[in-house]
Amino acid sequence: MERREATPDEVRALANPLRLRILRLCNRQPRTNRELADELGKDPGTVLHHVRVLVDTGFLAAQQVRKGAKGALEKPYLSTGKSWRLSFPHTAVDEPGWYDAGLEAFREELYAAGPDALAGGARFDLYLDDASLAEFNARITQVVEEFIDREDPDGRWYGAFWGLHRMPGRGAPRERPMGGTSDAATGD
Repeated sequence: MERREATPDEVRALANPLRLRILRLCNRQPRTNRELADELGKDPGTVLHHVRVLVDTGFLAAQQVRKGAKGALEKPYLSTGKSWRLSFPHTAVDEPGWYDAGLEAFREELYAAGPDALAGGARFDLYLDDASLAEFNARITQVVEEFIDREDPDGRWYGAFWGLHRMPGRGAPRERPMGGTSDAATGD
């Protein structure tokens, strides 16, 4: 999938954990501002502000107005999928909130789902040159793209967060005993 670099306005729009959670909730099911506010436990006015930012930057699209349970007209919003088609420049980390937004949104979703929600994960270290790093990122992206549009008939919704960063203060790789392997949970 071809990606284009995010604009500064798009980076700013996604530099907020609440906006990221709104996008996730509207990913495959249109939701109204009231539904979002109830789901997130937030004030509807606060949520509406964030919904408008996401609409203005093209991450959410208003759907056809519908009648709600009490007969009032409601406007649902649906994610456009635009965030998946963007790449983010290294300068994005300079945007206040950008650095923490994805981590915070993931943490909030994980805690909201409950203690038995974690379905898998690993923490590990890699020692890669530029070519191996590019290959690793391309292969991970390929796997994600393979599964992202899959909708198994008996499936459940899962959220995921993927991040790769340079390790601070690391020089040459440590020596490992012959035949040694990493613990998948810690990388040690």
